Amino acid sequence: MFATLSKDSAVRASFDFLGEVLAGYGPRDFAVRAWEGTVWEPDAGQPARFTLVLQHPGAVRKMFWPPRPYTLGEAYIYDDIDIEGDIHAFFAVLSYLYEMRPGLRRRLHWLRRLFALPGGQRPRSGRLPAQLSGAVHSHERDRQAISYHYDVSNAFYQLWLDRRMVYSCAYFADPSDDLDRAQERKLDYICRKLRLLPGDRLLDIGCGWGGLVMYAAQQYGVHALGITLSQKQVELAQERIRQAGLQDRCRVEYQDYREVTGTFDKLVSVGMFEHVGGKMLPVYFQKACSLLRPGGVFLNHGIALSGWERRPRGQPFAQRYVFPDGELKPIHATLKAAEEARLEVRDVESLREHYILTLQNWVKRLEMHADEARKLTNEATYRIWRLYMAGSADGFRAARGNIYQTLLVKPDRGISGLPLTRTDWYV
Repeated sequence: MFATLSKDSAVRASFDFLGEVLAGYGPRDFAVRAWEGTVWEPDAGQPARFTLVLQHPGAVRKMFWPPRPYTLGEAYIYDDIDIEGDIHAFFAVLSYLYEMRPGLRRRLHWLRRLFALPGGQRPRSGRLPAQLSGAVHSHERDRQAISYHYDVSNAFYQLWLDRRMVYSCAYFADPSDDLDRAQERKLDYICRKLRLLPGDRLLDIGCGWGGLVMYAAQQYGVHALGITLSQKQVELAQERIRQAGLQDRCRVEYQDYREVTGTFDKLVSVGMFEHVGGKMLPVYFQKACSLLRPGGVFLNHGIALSGWERRPRGQPFAQRYVFPDGELKPIHATLKAAEEARLEVRDVESLREHYILTLQNWVKRLEMHADEARKLTNEATYRIWRLYMAGSADGFRAARGNIYQTLLVKPDRGISGLPLTRTDWYV
């Protein structure tokens, strides 16, 4: 069917295979370009939202073999294929491929066709899969996992995060909001939910580059401690605190949440919860409860797996290249663990649409600084972050995941100490 497109038999065979696999996907709104320049145009009347580029004769085989959840992602990050244009649109094709349920006869037919295609691959270089040692969620292994993701390069993150370097879901009043404003609005919203008061002792578990502790100290007069297991985050956060003249009101330390001692009026955790692990939820919430004074408040902000979502078999892409040992649990599992630790659930709010907008902003900003990102890290790292953030946006858009802010209280002999309404949150 593609005989007129090219005299190269490998090109014709590659296009023919893709055409058969994607026969039920339509209308096809993307182009495919082969390594020698031949282009398979979109269906008639459809715009080319992106172009799938086959970088060498073995590219199609590398897209589908071996049959693992991360195979196609690896074909992209190691430049067997490229995605030019709107990477968000690419995930409609991915969803189609992952949701296909061909019968055994069809699968065997495709397998024979696939192995009739040329082999070969690009050299594997740049960011390699995480190789962690020790027991899962032990102190040392958690340090390795956090370092793998966050110690890539502070300058890399500065390219596409907001000016405060807040690496979590922003809070938008309008989709057109500037990312800096949306992140500042999120920080203030958290402070109001916690009802911070001058002199409060605040602990930020997984504080990143210190954006929240600095904001809370500046705007609400608290004494804040932030902890993280990223040494690079600690170094930059301490420098930013020093430059702002806030050393007497906030600090950031390299510390595991299980090692913290003392008593705090308020606790907050934003975007760290995904690293805790399902089996560690009781430990996490029991530790939080032990650190809170009676009547203290804890805001836990984290991603949750939708209760109906079927998880892919095998080790998914994000586990290998983005968040090793990260785990997502349904919100009911989180709330159950919190209540069993004797914390009272006072409020649960979904910010799913806000995270879609946040991720779209991050992808756009990363793409704008693509050359700088490649220089600071490497080609594979740039592609990993582009792919995982666009994929995350697609997952939130399809409601396969959600993100919640949960407000918890440690009652003081049954007294929550909270006002009767949430009016003060929205002034």
